[in-house]
Amino acid sequence: MLEVGTAPRLRSWLRYRQDLTMDSLTSTSPRNLWRQRDFQLLIGGRLVSQLGDQLQFLALPLLVVTLTGSAIEAGVILGLQTVLYLVFGPVAGALADRWDRKSTMIWCEVGRGALTATVPIAAAFGALGMPQLYLVAVLNGVLSTLFGAANSSALPNIVTKTDLPAALGTVGAMSNALRILGGTVAGLAYAVGRTFPFAFNAASFLASAAALRAIRADFQQERATASASPRVLVADIGHGLAWLWRRPVIRTLAVIDAADSLRYGAGYLLIIMLAQRLDANPTQVGIVFTGAGAGALLGSLLAPALTRRFPLGALSITMLWVEALAFPFYAVAPTWWLLLVVAFAESVVSPIYNVALDSYRLAVTPDALRGRVTSAIDALTTGSAAIGALVSGALIAVLGAPALTLVLAGWLAVLALAATLSRTVRTATSTTSPDLTA
Repeated sequence: MLEVGTAPRLRSWLRYRQDLTMDSLTSTSPRNLWRQRDFQLLIGGRLVSQLGDQLQFLALPLLVVTLTGSAIEAGVILGLQTVLYLVFGPVAGALADRWDRKSTMIWCEVGRGALTATVPIAAAFGALGMPQLYLVAVLNGVLSTLFGAANSSALPNIVTKTDLPAALGTVGAMSNALRILGGTVAGLAYAVGRTFPFAFNAASFLASAAALRAIRADFQQERATASASPRVLVADIGHGLAWLWRRPVIRTLAVIDAADSLRYGAGYLLIIMLAQRLDANPTQVGIVFTGAGAGALLGSLLAPALTRRFPLGALSITMLWVEALAFPFYAVAPTWWLLLVVAFAESVVSPIYNVALDSYRLAVTPDALRGRVTSAIDALTTGSAAIGALVSGALIAVLGAPALTLVLAGWLAVLALAATLSRTVRTATSTTSPDLTA
């Protein structure tokens, strides 16, 4: 059982300071990540799984609209895949800190593969319906929450803290390069067969599990051995939240991210409906998201160098203002290919900010708390995105896609102004020094 008293916190702090000192002595410059076998396996498995997710994420709302004719139901089922972060996320983080992270990730991948495979199997027998899609979305949401908490906590044990910006930038660049391919392939895959993306995704989960099993490194430095009773988990969650509350930079930017994620969750279905309003076919809808992937790829390639050069506060404020100024152009684009141009421009800045913030957060968070801190932030950001997805269909039906686009642009402008006026955000630096200011 992890204690919550003063002495255990002091021991954890001393171990953390020792880790920072050793990193500064042994790692003066980023190493070649592509020569590190464990990193290769980690990113390889992730990319295969992400390709499957890319195909399914575009196919799912299109399949729901085909089965029901309802944009509202499409928004609901997209939100159900992630809304569980609000309820299960804190528990998942505590379990990720207590359980073996590697085994947890492997079994989550196996479980998600088995669940996703039921969709094409049911379709082959003519038995596919909305109740099954809702059940698969909920159960996959539970496993995805637990996998995400363990996965986000593992990277600093695969690479050093000095390598984190380069590692996160590489992961982002490879992921976004895959998005460029995946957006187009997703539309083509759906055209081949409505459930083919689900079959591919099921296989990708199993490939990811195999890659994780081959990694030699431990995914955590230490973990509690006491049983994870409800009372112990509640205490663990409280310890993680208390640590996060005392870090104003991470806390403030997490709240801003959560508010931005409301727009992001609504934006996915919104862009699909805007494209269909311009008579775009499924392949062209996929190409629009390819434009977003290309912009994010550029941002990921620039992120490591910019993270080292500019402070975290400046990057976050710049990201919000660029998003606020670019988003209204979605509403006035007269053709689907101009939607692609807007998607590209808007997507460049977000990966730069994400690499800077994630590098900072992972570096300053002790390993024994990473699952809980990560899950607490995910509960805010992913939960907010889920709420945005849940209400997006209803808002589109009431306001119309162009009007909702302008409303979301105004929301982004409010967030950008709030960040600009916040002294905590303005003075945030991209450093591995602990965030102790009040």
